[in-house]
Amino acid sequence: MDYKDVWLNFEGRISRSEFWLKGVLPLFVISLLISAVDSVITGGLIASLASIVLIYPSVAIGIKRFHDRNKSGWWVLITLIPVIGWIWYLVECGILQGTEGPNNFGADPVQAA
Repeated sequence: MDYKDVWLNFEGRISRSEFWLKGVLPLFVISLLISAVDSVITGGLIASLASIVLIYPSVAIGIKRFHDRNKSGWWVLITLIPVIGWIWYLVECGILQGTEGPNNFGADPVQAA
């Protein structure tokens, strides 16, 4: 999957490695760069707007990762629960292996690669 599909599409599945390397890491680097530049220029306005814009790709990445675990994308809402929700999300999306073979949401991304 290319970055466009990973960041902008809510359908399909992504593997753990795609989650970390095409999802979390680039979004983290972008956020850091925007924050660093913005703190010098406007004192936080651009970083705040960028954070709002980056919610969409973050949700898309999470949905596809839950799909790989054969769970509904609505599980992304678990992050709304303070502390426990984020721990659950990290374990489900970042640590646990996806289902092997095809599931309700498509073909296995590891076998397709």
